[in-house]
Amino acid sequence: MISFFSRIFERGTPSLSDASTRDAAAIAALHGKSFQRGWSDDEVEALLAERNIVAHRALAGRRLTGFILSRLAADEAEILSVAVDSSFQGRGLGRQLLTLHLGRLAGYGVHTVFLEVGETNDPAGKLYARAGFREVSRRPNYYGNATARVLRRDLVAR
Repeated sequence: MISFFSRIFERGTPSLSDASTRDAAAIAALHGKSFQRGWSDDEVEALLAERNIVAHRALAGRRLTGFILSRLAADEAEILSVAVDSSFQGRGLGRQLLTLHLGRLAGYGVHTVFLEVGETNDPAGKLYARAGFREVSRRPNYYGNATARVLRRDLVAR
């Protein structure tokens, strides 16, 4: 009975907030479910401990339902990873995380954001295109046998 109610309540709108090293295990678990090569708890914790990492999370109750991580370098940032739990996909959570994250990056003085996405990852490609990202190059065999599209978005005019 309790699991029934917890499933009902976790289907609500997740809350978005900054992620911290306390979220490392949950982020690593979601990353592992979302990508062929997952990150370990230690790798995620080390990333989150870096001063130049910006990270946000989405929580439904206490359950991590999504995250986004970027690394800052001067006035540029690279989005390292974005993932949304499969049970929350298609509901705008990725867009909400990306919008919050880009706003925070702009607040840090970031002018340009880069990321890589697999050329066959159509949902992510559409998300980034709607958010104003444009392809600037390709990396053949970046994801094993798949090609990565390198995308860019300018946050402020230079």
